[in-house]
Amino acid sequence: MRKKAASTHPESDVNTQPTKKTCLGILTCGHAPVELGDSVADYPDLFVQMLGADAFDYRFFDIVGGDPIPEPGACDAWLITGSRHGVYEDHPWIAPLEALVRRIHEEGRPLVGICFGHQLVAQALGGRVEKHAGGWSVGRVEYRLDDAADAVPLMAYHQDQVIEPPPGARVLGESDVCRYAALAIGDTIRTLQPHPEFDVSVVTGLLDTRGKAIPPERLAAARASLEDAADVEHARATVADGFRAFLRGEVAAAEPAA
Repeated sequence: MRKKAASTHPESDVNTQPTKKTCLGILTCGHAPVELGDSVADYPDLFVQMLGADAFDYRFFDIVGGDPIPEPGACDAWLITGSRHGVYEDHPWIAPLEALVRRIHEEGRPLVGICFGHQLVAQALGGRVEKHAGGWSVGRVEYRLDDAADAVPLMAYHQDQVIEPPPGARVLGESDVCRYAALAIGDTIRTLQPHPEFDVSVVTGLLDTRGKAIPPERLAAARASLEDAADVEHARATVADGFRAFLRGEVAAAEPAA
């Protein structure tokens, strides 16, 4: 009897199915200024650029634009963007989005909140957000993060802050003007006040279009900080690596380094 020829591609005999990508739902709570046109990507697209176009199967929910609030199981993991709005403002989509955060938390799905998202998650889970008495934090800002030996430079653009974190939250980072700049809630939620998705061009565009709300001296200091912000790019990439792994469920929790 003639012997069956051995496969020249033994690896094709098993595990032939491609690995399924994590479905990441981006909950858009704000948009880039229309005055900037195509010179700056919109907020959800900035996260795709940061995390990598092929890193996830992305789904987009324009919450601020009126899209219905999705079910927690619509995606494997979730990300809440920044916004020009305050989490304490009376918008019809804020309370339903807070309810979604609580359900995502109950179901144990990975969730990341950035700036407004950081604040909304904190408020939804029992924390408190207010306008910071010290005013705006804008431009290149150094943060002390528990998992980094040295100060981490990232872009900031906010006046509101988490004043009181949710019960049981772990504080993972701070700056000189922001005491609760990074939070961990259980093993499935991480939030960050600064914007790892922003580079110099994005912040410059925001200052040019929305900077009138910032006091002149603070605005000038923010512009000056952008003149020497090359080190932000390395920090952005490092934060992106951490969030990418976290949202994929490749790390259970980002514990502080020993």
